[in-house]
Amino acid sequence: MSTVEERPAGGSLPVTMDARVAELAELRERVLAGPSQRATEAQKGKGKLTVRERLELLFDKGTFAETEAFRRHRATGFGLEDRKPHSDGVVTGWGQIDGRTVFAYAHDFRIFGGALGEAHAQKIHKLMDLAETAGAPVVGLCDGAGARIQEGVTALAGYGGIFQRNVRNSGVIPQISVIMGPCAGGAAYSPALTDFVFMVRGTSQMFITGPDVVQAVTGEQITQEGLGGADVHAGTSGVAHFAYDDEEQCLEDVRHLLSYLPANNRELPPAEVPDDPADRRTEALLTLVPADPNRAYDMRRVIEEIADHGEYFEVHERWAPNIICALTRLAGQVVGIVANQPQSMAGVLDIESSEKAARFVQTCDSFNIPLVSLVDVPGFLPGVDQEHNGVIRHGAKLLYAYCNATVPRISLVLRKAYGGAYIVMDSRSIGADIALAWPTNEIAVMGAEGAANVVFRREIAASDDPEAVRKARIDEYRDELMHPYYAAERGLVDDVVDPAETRSVLIGALRMLRDKHAPLPTRKHGNQPQ
Repeated sequence: MSTVEERPAGGSLPVTMDARVAELAELRERVLAGPSQRATEAQKGKGKLTVRERLELLFDKGTFAETEAFRRHRATGFGLEDRKPHSDGVVTGWGQIDGRTVFAYAHDFRIFGGALGEAHAQKIHKLMDLAETAGAPVVGLCDGAGARIQEGVTALAGYGGIFQRNVRNSGVIPQISVIMGPCAGGAAYSPALTDFVFMVRGTSQMFITGPDVVQAVTGEQITQEGLGGADVHAGTSGVAHFAYDDEEQCLEDVRHLLSYLPANNRELPPAEVPDDPADRRTEALLTLVPADPNRAYDMRRVIEEIADHGEYFEVHERWAPNIICALTRLAGQVVGIVANQPQSMAGVLDIESSEKAARFVQTCDSFNIPLVSLVDVPGFLPGVDQEHNGVIRHGAKLLYAYCNATVPRISLVLRKAYGGAYIVMDSRSIGADIALAWPTNEIAVMGAEGAANVVFRREIAASDDPEAVRKARIDEYRDELMHPYYAAERGLVDDVVDPAETRSVLIGALRMLRDKHAPLPTRKHGNQPQ
């Protein structure tokens, strides 16, 4: 075996390449082992996996390539000069997920509590820049205690660099945040800037100010979990898109989500070979959806009938449940579904559902995912709270997102589609490429009862039998302006389709639109409602 000899200064004995390689292997082994067994046991005692166990679950076996494993901080003061662990509390690198390149950074809570310092931040900056250059997704496994206090403002500047890159890469490459421990203060803003946020119950929390500060300022007493736990953000605040009972399932679904997303905005989402017939009839829809517009049903059942093998991946399942946002496949091609949910609040649009759907539409448009809107909406939710909290501007977010989207867009009215909510749910008038309806559709300014009460109120009030006149006028309005073919006769609906043919009609329309090209006017950026 050949060797390369070096003679270090001071006349010491030559060093062989074999010795150097052995030294490298020993050092790498120490880095992989982590700071200490005690720190590892403490991590396990909290019910959390170690950083490298997480990366092993995230990536295809044996594909993770680490960068800057030997990086150390150069800070001094407050005892830092005596503590210079390799990696500086964050593991960065890339690997394969289902054979596709993905970049990741993962905080190591065992080192400085995962707190961000200058070297730590620079590793993440480089990783994000490399992902941008390569045109591949970034996954952040967050388990850190915020900025490293001992390094002062330098640590805060490190967060600024991350935020800047989050924004620069927004809509360019998919960015996913997985909260697997504390994520407090400024650290919480990076996940908020990314496309999707995952959390784990019991071990992950996100908040700007912790329970102690909240109590000191407001007098309110609350736990970390109650303030910023997974269920709070998945069901109340809407900050988290997904919540799980354990890290293993969480990371498995991160992998699953990536199977629906392209590597970057210049590519189409990954397609699968279709093995569910495109012309499969959906006979169940004939009885699943009641013709009576006032009866509830579960829109998820409709999605299951339409989707390949009945499979879909719902986003924000527990927040704003009156609207469903889901990724699925039709004939092997990825599609984004936006659907009113009559089972929750009769499917009305309100502040939260408008925000939820707007964000989803915007995300799908960013990554070339066609949109199918399943419409059964009685209108916007009335109420003083809704008006005072800005339902107008929040509803305008959904309107803006649809109008701004250039991906293929298909809307299908199943039953009710009343007033402004009908327009906002991707009607033909705001740019839907194909507008369809079932024969049970009721597209109108408002329901027949409300319309009759407004249009014929004087006649009804002056009648000897107001109820009889009201009923007659309701029937008249419904027959004249709300019959299933009224919108089709005026070109606002392209076709009225048999519910049993819904899947095949949607797939045919999507195939026709596959090469859609709809450039937007030249501009710096739009000024969307806030």
